[in-house]
Amino acid sequence: MASRNSVKDYIPNSYYHIYNRGVEQRKIFMDEQDYSVFLSYLQTYLSPVDIDNLEEVLSSPNSTPKEKDKALKLLKLKNYSEDLDLVCYALMPNHFHLLIQQREVVINSFANSLGTRYAMYFNRKYKRKGVLFQDVYKAVLVQSEEQLLHLSRYIHNNPIKASSLSLPSSLPEYLGERKTNWIKTNHILDYFSLSKQKFTYRNFMGMSIDPEYLTDIAIDINGEL
Repeated sequence: MASRNSVKDYIPNSYYHIYNRGVEQRKIFMDEQDYSVFLSYLQTYLSPVDIDNLEEVLSSPNSTPKEKDKALKLLKLKNYSEDLDLVCYALMPNHFHLLIQQREVVINSFANSLGTRYAMYFNRKYKRKGVLFQDVYKAVLVQSEEQLLHLSRYIHNNPIKASSLSLPSSLPEYLGERKTNWIKTNHILDYFSLSKQKFTYRNFMGMSIDPEYLTDIAIDINGEL
């Protein structure tokens, strides 16, 4: 029997909460390098590719073998920058959350490629075999603007609830503390006053809300995460 939220019918131009955790709730991020590698994969998938520049690197006699190998890999790798936006994220020791808006139906390809690529890196680094994640990734369709806003807060509150603000998340982008081109904060911040976006989102993060309600609109509450 398929687990809840693992069977997905995707709708173009819709928002989805994508999440997964380690098999047997084991850690999927052991150190800072692991977090950095996962984020670098997101950046590669979501940043526009300069094909002309990559082809120039491949054809140039001045390019090193390492540079050519990197350019070739980037040309072969599927790029999703025109197909979907990453709205926000949070990475926890044993699971991750992504809030995605897709223009075309590509989430399955994107999420599977990301998970497989990271699992290969993790197994190679730690000399292990077998699955890294407990199951196929989960996807929840966001069905209202209210759910979208509260879901962004739910995701950003994960590191805060864990009392570990050092865990990677996109909250600094939302508070104006960092600029990252491949994180599309406008999907959320456009709902707030244009003159006080950062301030009002900070206030929104601090608002009280029924935890049961917030969890219910975010993910499966039956012990998924």
